[in-house]
Formats: sequence, C-alpha cells, structure tokens
Amino acid sequence: MDETTRQATRQWTLAQPAVSAFIASVVRDFRDRDDVLQNVAVAVVESYHSYDSSSPFIPWAIGIARRQVGLYLRRRGRDPLVFDDDAVACLAIAFHEEAQERSHALDFLQDCLGSLDGRAKTLIGLRYRDDMKPAAIASQTDMTPNSVAKALQRLRDQLRGCIERKSMEASV
Repeated sequence: MDETTRQATRQWTLAQPAVSAFIASVVRDFRDRDDVLQNVAVAVVESYHSYDSSSPFIPWAIGIARRQVGLYLRRRGRDPLVFDDDAVACLAIAFHEEAQERSHALDFLQDCLGSLDGRAKTLIGLRYRDDMKPAAIASQTDMTPNSVAKALQRLRDQLRGCIERKSMEASV
C-alpha cells in the first residue's frame, strides 16, 4: 500500500462515522445505506489526490457522500419518499457543522484532560485508556468499587463543565 492510500485510509477511518450518519439520514433502506457508504469509501480513496490537506477532511468526504447520495436518489427517483437535492444539501451542511462542533469539543476535551491532577488523571486513564471497570480500578488504587464509580462520575461532570466553559469562551 502506498503512502497516499495509507493517508486516505487513515482520514476515512476518522470521517466514516460522520459520513455514515449523513447517509443514514437520507437513505432509508439499510442495505442501500451500506452500498452507498461503500461507494463513498471507494470514491474517497480514488479522489484523495484532489483533496487539499489544508482544509478539513470530513466536509470534503461529506461532499463526496452528497454526490453519491444524489446518484442513489436519481436511480431511486420513482420512490415518493426520496429527498430532493436541496434537502440533501441542507443535510450535508448540518452534518458538516455538527462535525466541526464535535471536533472542537474533542480539542477542548484534550485541554481539560491536561488540567487534571495526578489521581484524577490516573482514574480516567485506567477507565478509558485501559478500559478497566471500577472493580478492577479499585484493586489497583486502594479504593472501593463504589468510590471509584463516584469519583469517575464527578470527573465526567468536571470534564463536561470544562468543555462547556471552553465552548462558551470560544463562541464569544
């Protein structure tokens, strides 16, 4: 596999959930959704050479998905419940905006995680990086499973609040 294909695959892996959600919002039949998603994946890899790496990848991939959905809808034109091109365009814009918001939230999460102290960072790391349950974390931290669960809940609340504050600050 050459480096361009490798890069396209990496980018697609990150974009696929947003693109899949966009397709699912328009294409009702799950088998057709899978076919359209597969066509989009092929088109993304085949068109990757035209992608401008200075712009966000997800909106570019959603643009390709929009064209593939348009082709699908034209083939299914006899179906009375098919969206028109304007509705699909509106959905593409909405998914692009949502993807940007989620991207910002992930950036804010990274900042908020960086501000945690030692024990909090350890608990979050054991739970989400190492995928340990509270009982297993308790055995490693001299805490009870119940106190681990409560501490994790407080940390999630703290992180949510931090993300919301940073989001409000960014929008001002």
